Amino acid sequence: MTAPSTKNRPRHPWSAGLWVGCDVGTWFRRLAENRYAVDWCVVPWLPLITLASLEFTFLRNFQRRIYGRRIDGTPLRPDPIFVIGHWRSGTTLLHELLALDERHAYPTTFECIAPLHCVLTRRLAMRWLSRFVPKTRPMDNMALGWDRPQEDEFALVGMGLPSPYLMCAFPRRGPVYGEYLELDDVPPKDLENWKRLFVQFLKQVAYRDPRRLILKSPTHTFRIRTMLELFREARFIHIVRDPYVVFASTVHLWKTLQDLYALQAPTHTWLEEYVLETYLRLFRRLDETRSLVPAGRFAELRYEDLVRDPVATLRATYDQLDLGEFEHVAPAIERYAAEAADYQTNRYELPPALRERITRRWGDVIRRYGYASEPAVAP
Repeated sequence: MTAPSTKNRPRHPWSAGLWVGCDVGTWFRRLAENRYAVDWCVVPWLPLITLASLEFTFLRNFQRRIYGRRIDGTPLRPDPIFVIGHWRSGTTLLHELLALDERHAYPTTFECIAPLHCVLTRRLAMRWLSRFVPKTRPMDNMALGWDRPQEDEFALVGMGLPSPYLMCAFPRRGPVYGEYLELDDVPPKDLENWKRLFVQFLKQVAYRDPRRLILKSPTHTFRIRTMLELFREARFIHIVRDPYVVFASTVHLWKTLQDLYALQAPTHTWLEEYVLETYLRLFRRLDETRSLVPAGRFAELRYEDLVRDPVATLRATYDQLDLGEFEHVAPAIERYAAEAADYQTNRYELPPALRERITRRWGDVIRRYGYASEPAVAP
């Protein structure tokens, strides 16, 4: 499989990832779980990460002392809207478009990489740290910034919760914490802790901005049952995309994150099979749980339709989910689409044998969503 090169490689041999925002106890626990198997090029960074984790621990405790009661008392109403779908299916684009609606709020990049102290330090960080965030994402060159919408799974990692995303820190170990996708096999005590910290993070965001939250994470596609337990009136928007493009782009995503942020050199030997199996697992879970969502609270759309006509596609979604009057946000969506008109998605070439393998494994989903005759390149 031929993939585009990563333009934003760091000049130094390692760059701090979004999962390096935890407290000191979590930091040492992660090292111990992986038997301290870090590469020598990363060793000089370990004292800095440790010092940062000590600082984050102090800031977390200070934030709790000052803001704890106010955050705990912050309501989450109305219930959130969840943008779900497989990785690289267009969830980020959909999230950003929904965030244009002035009735919506969202977790920002800063909140997701500094979840332990974001309420306390946000204003200072916005003023002094803007120069240190890349202007584009390394996997696809989409715009990035401290105040832009971000995926909340990164916040859960920073709060010390187990997550499949930790495979990017120690990739030679292979996939980890797979039970934290569906959450069904997580011990009850650990699951309650997961729910508590997840809601705590959302309340931190709502304390800053009380509007309805738009949340985006592919991992939540597995967690519809749990999200409904927490938010009975939650709404879900599922986005799908050409599976052949999704496969190539997802492999590229995980390779890029591991190459940039891993604490050890990755081998990627397990990656293609992981993507093939996780895709099937996601759609099996979606089929099992989407019926739990009451009528009028689940919508589905295609990435290709969203790109071709974002206004019409989102208007239909607003109507289906009863999200309120759409016309006042339509001009903002039109402007966003016009500004992004020159954006070029990554392009991939799939060898015939790999394409046939994808067709054999994912054929049911490919046919269900009408992609059987679609080309295996990004539009």
